[in-house]
Amino acid sequence: MRKTTQGLLRGTAVLAAGALLGLGLSGVATAKGGEPGDDGTGGTTTVGAATAGSAGNYAVTVNGTTYDPAPGKDAKIQGAVRGLVKVTGMHTTFTIDPATLGVYDYALTGAPAPDRMVTSPTVVFQSKVPTLTPAQLAGPVLELQVRDDTLVALFRTAAGKLKVQAKDSPQGGIFQMEPEFAGTVTLTHTLGPTLFYFVNPFTGKVNFSNGIDAVSAAQSSTGYHQMLLGKDSPQVATKTLQTGSVTTWSVASGGRLGGVLGEDAIELSQGATSCTQNCQAQNRIRGSLPVPPDPTNPTPIGG
Repeated sequence: MRKTTQGLLRGTAVLAAGALLGLGLSGVATAKGGEPGDDGTGGTTTVGAATAGSAGNYAVTVNGTTYDPAPGKDAKIQGAVRGLVKVTGMHTTFTIDPATLGVYDYALTGAPAPDRMVTSPTVVFQSKVPTLTPAQLAGPVLELQVRDDTLVALFRTAAGKLKVQAKDSPQGGIFQMEPEFAGTVTLTHTLGPTLFYFVNPFTGKVNFSNGIDAVSAAQSSTGYHQMLLGKDSPQVATKTLQTGSVTTWSVASGGRLGGVLGEDAIELSQGATSCTQNCQAQNRIRGSLPVPPDPTNPTPIGG
C-alpha cells in the first residue's frame, strides 16, 4: 500500500500551586500509577520500563488549570469537572469529554525517540466513545492522578464509573478504558484519518497501521521511525463490528478495552484471560513472545 523511505523505525505545563475551583489537589504521595494496556494478547506493560530516550511526561488541564507535578511527585484531583480534560505528553496527547466520557484525538506526537513510529503529530484514534444513557452520564465527578508519564482518570457518575489509564510512551501497552455500569457497555473505536485496520498475514489477527514502512537511523538520521502498528486489546469484551476504520465492542462491567502499539501489538500470543478485577499483573508477558516481521503492503479491511 503506502510506503516511504523518509518521513514516518520499528524494533507541559507547571503544577498549579492553588486549589482548582471545584476540585481539591492533594499533596505529594506515592502513586499507584497503573498498568494501562497490559494483557495476554501482546499488551506488555511499559509502566516503569520506558525505552532509553523515550521517557515521557504528562500535563493535564482541568477546569482551566494545568497540572504537571515535579518528577516523582503526584498531582491528585477530585471533584466536579466542567468542560474538556486535555492531556498533553511528550509522546501522546488526547482529550476526554466528561459529557460523553469519550476520548478524542488520541495522537502520537512523533517526538524524537528510538522507538517512535511517526515523525510528526498523527491522530491514531479519532475517538473512543462509550454508548451510555443520559442517566449513566449524569453528574460526572473526576478523580485524577498524574505522576510523571502515567495518568489515571476515574469518572464517577450517578449510575456507574469509567476509568481511563494512559502512559506517555511511543509504544507498548499505553492506554485502556474500563467501564463499570449495570450490564454491558458498547465502546466504539474510530481510527484517525490516515490509519486503517487490516488482517496481519503473519498472525491472522487484526491490527491497525498507516501502511508506511519503517525507516532506519542508517537511512535517515532525522526521519527514522518504526512501522506504526497497533491493536485493540480487549478483556471480557466481544467485538460486534469491524470495518476498515471502525470497531465496536461490547464490554462487560469490569472488563476493559486497551490500546497496544509496536511489537507488543503483533506478538504471537494467546488471548487474554477472562478477568474483571486486578487483571493486569496476571496477564503480563513482558516481551517474551516471538515477534513476526513487519507486514508488507497491508490491505485495509473491506478495501
